[in-house]
Amino acid sequence: MATVGDWPQASLRLASLRPRLACRPLASLSSSLAARQIGEPMASTNLWLGQRLTSLRLAFWSLNVTAIFPKLLSRSEDNLQSFLFFHVSQGVVGVKSVHAQIVVNDICSEHRLATVLVCVYRDFGCLDYARKVFDQIPHPEASICVALLVGYMRRELYDEAIAFFELMRSRDLEIDGRACNFALKACSMVSDYERGMGIINIAVDKGIQRNQFLASSMVNFLMKFGKVKEARMIFDGLRERDVVCWNSTIGGYVQARQFNDAFTLFFEMCKNGVRPTPVTMTSIIQACEGVGNLDLGKSVHGFVLCLEMGDDVLVLTSLVNMYAKLGDVVNARRVFDGMTMRNLVSWNAMISGYVQSGFVHEAFELFSQLLKNHCRFDSGTMVSLIHGCALTENFESGKMLHGFIYRAGLELDVILCTALVDLYSKCDALSWALSVFSRTPNKNVITWTAMLVGLAQNGHAEEALRLFSDMQQEGVAANSITLVSLVHCCAHLGSLKKGKSIHAHLLRIGYALSAVNMTALIDMYAKCGKVEYADRVIHYSLDSEKDVVLWNSLIGSYGMHGFGDRALAAFHQMKEEGVSPNESTFVSLLTACNHSGLVEEGVGLFHSMQKDHNIRQSEKLYACFVDLLSQAGRLEEAEALIEEMPFNSSSASLEALLNGCRTHKNINLGVKTADKLLCLGVANPGVYVVLSNIYAVARQWDKVDHVRRLMRQCGLKKTPGYSLIETGNRLQTFLAGDSTHPKQLEIDEILDNLKTEVEASGYVPDTSCILRDVDESVKVKLLWGHSERLAIAFGLLSTPAGSLIRIIKNLRVCNDCHNVTKYISKIVQREIVVRDANRFHHFKNGKCSCNDYW
Repeated sequence: MATVGDWPQASLRLASLRPRLACRPLASLSSSLAARQIGEPMASTNLWLGQRLTSLRLAFWSLNVTAIFPKLLSRSEDNLQSFLFFHVSQGVVGVKSVHAQIVVNDICSEHRLATVLVCVYRDFGCLDYARKVFDQIPHPEASICVALLVGYMRRELYDEAIAFFELMRSRDLEIDGRACNFALKACSMVSDYERGMGIINIAVDKGIQRNQFLASSMVNFLMKFGKVKEARMIFDGLRERDVVCWNSTIGGYVQARQFNDAFTLFFEMCKNGVRPTPVTMTSIIQACEGVGNLDLGKSVHGFVLCLEMGDDVLVLTSLVNMYAKLGDVVNARRVFDGMTMRNLVSWNAMISGYVQSGFVHEAFELFSQLLKNHCRFDSGTMVSLIHGCALTENFESGKMLHGFIYRAGLELDVILCTALVDLYSKCDALSWALSVFSRTPNKNVITWTAMLVGLAQNGHAEEALRLFSDMQQEGVAANSITLVSLVHCCAHLGSLKKGKSIHAHLLRIGYALSAVNMTALIDMYAKCGKVEYADRVIHYSLDSEKDVVLWNSLIGSYGMHGFGDRALAAFHQMKEEGVSPNESTFVSLLTACNHSGLVEEGVGLFHSMQKDHNIRQSEKLYACFVDLLSQAGRLEEAEALIEEMPFNSSSASLEALLNGCRTHKNINLGVKTADKLLCLGVANPGVYVVLSNIYAVARQWDKVDHVRRLMRQCGLKKTPGYSLIETGNRLQTFLAGDSTHPKQLEIDEILDNLKTEVEASGYVPDTSCILRDVDESVKVKLLWGHSERLAIAFGLLSTPAGSLIRIIKNLRVCNDCHNVTKYISKIVQREIVVRDANRFHHFKNGKCSCNDYW
């Protein structure tokens, strides 16, 4: 005898009954009803199925529903739900029809029937109707509550699921493990830690926390928020653990980067006879990647094959990702090529692996294969390829990818827009970067930071600071990377006020004491002329954070100010604290000795680095040593050192010697050195400028013109000199000979007064600094139009009497400006700090901190 639940067999019988049912008279329905009442459910079922196909359906319901429903309610819940589903197979309209009859017959408060209705509405996606059914029940049971929670979770309405659980609590309804399980999963999905912990507390109070499914959810939730110890306590308290619970705990350890604990638990899992699933192996593969152990990863790969998971896409994709991240792109590609089925994640893992290992060309070839296979790409694919273009500064390929993104309708994806901004910035295409940035909707802090860094790295520090103001007005909170980039901008501009403001911001958000940020702050304060502030930064640092990079930054800050003795003292303190020096340490030390005239100390350091510290003397270190000897006038020694270097002469060493020749007016050696540089094909306009200056000092104007013609033929231009001064919250920029400033008349008046006073004090112009074949009077006029003098005059005009004047110049200060600034500092009784391309000069009472050695 068939039952109400035998719906597949009933469907077969329906085909043969349709012709007969379609023409049966209404009177014959009563016999079928009687058949159901005496226990022949299949006959009644056939009648109901046929009725769905005839126009008699509504009449039957209206005549016989009161007799049918009592029998329905005597059935099991599964059969009842199947019955309802079968009779409403035409869709939600049928569900509403059944619901209407239930309401008409006043049986909607019957719990089992209401539960079935909620499930039916839920499975049709009509959660509003399901909720209305629920709201009409005076005292709903746990099963109907769980049914509604399941509906919310299926539709990803996590907030509604949490709100419904809280309603259950407020109405004092029964809460069981299932309800807590779904509510906790909802909290996990929306990252609501507080309410999730509240649900866990409820479960513990009710003593239902040992439910396997709930326990797994609790472990997963706690692991997600880094509560590893608490999750492990719950796991250890379970008498029975299913594989989901094991996977949640192992995955949590991997997420928390506690890889050894993950491996230990995995071995315990296998020892307890629990067979790992693909999810388990994916976590273990990620752990191998986390510890950076390729051999261990290969062993896990072998175990995967023993478990017969060699065709699992999830596991194989994880293996591809692991091999690629550990630098073994050959095995990554072997796994990828051996996959019988691939999804987009697999393709993205392989493309990303190629890019991360520097095989950008291979990544593009694989992308072409992806397109040939008629597979779609996503933002993840594009981000990896754009990153590859940024690494190689491939502007044209980047534009091609931008076209793909536009045609795919992904141009508004904030992650892709951020990647494009970074790409164009690194390719020195700021107009493209700004265009993408301006069209990006819902910019996040990473997007803003990418644009800020792009501006800063391309020499547009002022624009970067202005963009930061816009970012603050938009209400976007800066992160550590944003602020460090701005610190570098302030260092470049010498903007002390803005630098101090950003330092305060770092302190407020708790990032100021990290080694990276302190290094940036030391550099910023040093470049703003405040070495004492740099001292304070390292004084307040934690001992554990004082790494070699931090010490190098401090030694470098002393060096750029000419405080060689303090740099050497810091070096000795660094060694006493157990920090080993590196190549950069000695670069900073040699520079400090160079700027301080500590030649013999520098010679000793150069010869001791390999013997005492096992540091190889690199080209960069040789260049620093050549510069030290050249600035001290020991040009023959410097030339001999270049000849004896264990590698070919580098442009940096020759440029250092050339600068020494200019300083000490050694024309013959200067020309010889310049010829060597030109033979190397150096495209540095500074080389031509120095050579031109050497000829100009010797008054060989025909050769000056020849060098300048060479520059034009090579498409090289001399970098224009400018000076910056910060007054108030604004940076003022002055170019040589500039007369466009709004306060130019006042500036000219101050310069005229200064000229009269310094000449009365004994100043004599050094017109050899003007490398043009013009009259002496014209040369003097040109000297007083130098950018640093304009900046000093504006500083005297715009700052309080007696206050410090701080100037930033992008080129080396000339001899005459250096000399006249000493006179000015004594006349106006001001300290004037000038940072040029090489170092700092502190002018005070007619003297300079460099002691005329620069």
